[in-house]
Amino acid sequence: MKVRTLALAVATLAAPYAAAQTANPVTLYGRVYLNLESVEAKGGTASLPQRTRVQDRSSLFGIRGTEDLGGGLKAFFQLESTFLADQLGSAFANRNSGVGLQGNFGSVLIGRWDTPMKFVSVQVDPFGDIGLGDITAAALGRIGTNGSGGNFNQRMNNTVQWWSPNWAGFSGRLMYVANEPKSATANPTAYGGSVSYAKGNVLLSYAYEEHRDAAGTPTGTASPGLRETGNVLAGRVAFGPARLMAQYGVYERDGPATVATKKNVGYMVAADATFGKNVVIVSYQRSQDGGLATAAAQPDCKVYSIGYRYDFSRRTSFVAEVAKVDNNNFSACNFGHGPLAGLTNGQDPQGMGIGLRHVF
Repeated sequence: MKVRTLALAVATLAAPYAAAQTANPVTLYGRVYLNLESVEAKGGTASLPQRTRVQDRSSLFGIRGTEDLGGGLKAFFQLESTFLADQLGSAFANRNSGVGLQGNFGSVLIGRWDTPMKFVSVQVDPFGDIGLGDITAAALGRIGTNGSGGNFNQRMNNTVQWWSPNWAGFSGRLMYVANEPKSATANPTAYGGSVSYAKGNVLLSYAYEEHRDAAGTPTGTASPGLRETGNVLAGRVAFGPARLMAQYGVYERDGPATVATKKNVGYMVAADATFGKNVVIVSYQRSQDGGLATAAAQPDCKVYSIGYRYDFSRRTSFVAEVAKVDNNNFSACNFGHGPLAGLTNGQDPQGMGIGLRHVF
């Protein structure tokens, strides 16, 4: 009798929660992705020796949900966290996390989220922004005296975004980053937006992003007078089992006398093809005109990548990749994901890896 009474009490307490979850579901999701890699860097004044490493490829855990508010209006939230499946160092809600409203007007979000430019770039990157030779290796705004940077591949803190509904294949995103670090001498903030057209097998996108008084950091660290801008064109087209992808970007930085004007051009062309459960990927990137004072001393790098994926199911895949970076004597482009520490100008990273990816 006591057991039955306890069971009835538990069921009674759980009933309102269960009903709420049925009407307004909360979803748990995630990804576990680990690679075993062999990496090194040759050339330059001193090579970085070959080493073997287990590399986490952006494993994550997330919680998201919605609530129907009536009248075509919904509330939604997401809390997405990094967890390192190979070592300590995980963090809570440090990935795309926020709360918003959705209706006929589209979606309005406040929180921490990928910029519209990053959203556009990931859509045309066959490595999904998490590979040795992904699009961040060279093609995304490597402003700097040695070709390093990637300032236009950000997940911004303190952001407000609007995502439009789909209008006959057209959609857009707008972003504003709050100027919380404002001081008497600097007003760090960022703006951005994108517009895309997706119809059938074709995707075309344009994105713009601007950083003011901040060097492209998610937190908007004050740097008085600094201004960075990025313009990106991206596209993807499918031909049966194959897809062609490309992105072209122009990135500029200017500011006070202490900050030399710099301009960078980065681009990527890539393709993948699916044969049953097999997917083959190739990618080429180049970053040029890093902005040194001498015209003959401009950073220039190229990145070559080949990948293979075997999909056991929609959730579990075997992945293999080979990537090689060629830097001139004034450039230090690195791997996209898992860059080598201590890389200097003229060194050429190269690596290969195999791994498993499971999504849930």
